Amino acid sequence: MAVAHDCFEPNSPMPFPFFTARAQAASSPASARRTRFLRFAAACAAAAALAGCTPRGEPWRLANVTGHLPDLTFSLTGEDGRPIDASAFRGRAALVYFGYTHCPDVCPETMARLMRVLALLSPQARSEVRILFVSVDPARDTPAAMRDYVGAFDAEHAYGLTGSERQIESLAKRYRVAYQMEKRDPNGSYEVTHSSAVYVFDAQGRARLLATDQDSPDAIAADLRRIIVNRS
Repeated sequence: MAVAHDCFEPNSPMPFPFFTARAQAASSPASARRTRFLRFAAACAAAAALAGCTPRGEPWRLANVTGHLPDLTFSLTGEDGRPIDASAFRGRAALVYFGYTHCPDVCPETMARLMRVLALLSPQARSEVRILFVSVDPARDTPAAMRDYVGAFDAEHAYGLTGSERQIESLAKRYRVAYQMEKRDPNGSYEVTHSSAVYVFDAQGRARLLATDQDSPDAIAADLRRIIVNRS
């Protein structure tokens, strides 16, 4: 479904949180069906929220959230175990995704899709982008776990961030990200229901766009190029 995304009035309320996706074990047909249903429902919710919008000028291919979300600000723990804040990533566009390393399908699929986005960019444009993978499962996602997980995709352009439960909760609330730990199974394992959107911030840390799993790598890359070129 094609939707014109460049359409939010500066002072209009945003229909957040847009998207939640339950990461399910692929081995269960019922779980797989539920995952597909939730993704479809998220896409429908986005389409409904954006229906009737009219683009101004050259439309963005992703949802334009400029002026509706705060600048990128956080105090978390980096892959090296040291405190880190958003200023470490200023000067580059940032793709921010909330997930967790034990996620069986949605998170690795999203990271793989973001790798395809990077591959579509020129080497120069790629150097202007960082992917920030923020854990919603800080109890299990240690700095080392985040480093290994993110590094398996792209150790140069992707960076894992974790922190205390309070820090993660505060950051998630800041960007209206929904997540919830599910009931533990008999082995003590659990899954986390979490938002599946990717937030795009420009080099100044301003929230600009929001991508869903319905947005193609081509669409994300096209808008990202515009973000990089228009740095001011």
